[in-house]
Amino acid sequence: MKDDRPIPGVSRQQRLVEEGLQRLHKQLSGGAAMTDPVLAQWIRRYGDAARDIIRQANRYRDEFDDI
Repeated sequence: MKDDRPIPGVSRQQRLVEEGLQRLHKQLSGGAAMTDPVLAQWIRRYGDAARDIIRQANRYRDEFDDI
């Protein structure tokens, strides 16, 4: 059974960011076929943390620097 209780002292916003970035990492490491516009949306939403994950997956494009 999954324990979805909030972690004390961690804001809801921060928890959602962490979960989103974990989801991005899992999808890219699992070989998900994300298009460049979808990856750009992740960068818009999560910023440099998403850039780092996308770089680690060797999916980063120079065009993402303009975002």
